[in-house]
Amino acid sequence: MSTVTETVDVEVPARTAYNQWTQFEEFPRFMEGVEEVVQLDDRRNHWITKVAGARREFDTEIVDQLPDERIAWRTTSGDIKQMGMVRFQSLDASRTRVELVMEVESEGLAEKAAETVGIIDRRVKGDMRRFKEYIEGRARESGAWRGRIRPEDI
Repeated sequence: MSTVTETVDVEVPARTAYNQWTQFEEFPRFMEGVEEVVQLDDRRNHWITKVAGARREFDTEIVDQLPDERIAWRTTSGDIKQMGMVRFQSLDASRTRVELVMEVESEGLAEKAAETVGIIDRRVKGDMRRFKEYIEGRARESGAWRGRIRPEDI
C-alpha cells in the first residue's frame, strides 16, 4: 500500500472549499481519470475511473465528515482499495489549506505499473492544482452538504 499526500492553498474561505469538495459528482471536472461519480446517498458514492488505460468501478463510503474540517473515506467494493482524508485548514478569512492524504493498494497490473512510475502521485498533484483553479475560478461553491458523519455511526 502506498501513501500519497498533496497540499494546496486556495484563495477561498474554508467553508467554500469544503462545500465544493462535498459535491462529489463534480469531481470529473478537475480530477484526471475520474469519468463519473454518482452519489448514492449521504455516505456512499459509486466511481468510474480510468488509470493507465484500465477502466475501474468501485464504491466508497464516507467514514468521518466534519463540516469545514475533514472528510474521510474508504472503498467498500471494486478492484481499487484505498482510504483517505481531505482536511481543510483556515489560513485566514479568505484562504484555506487543503490537504489530501490517500493510501492506495494497487490490485491490477495497470495500477501497479502506474504506481511504479509515479503516475498516481502526479495525478493527485494535478488534481489538487485543478481543484484550486476550479474553486478560485468560480469563487463560490456549486452546492454543499454540511451533515456530520461520525466513525462510530458506521
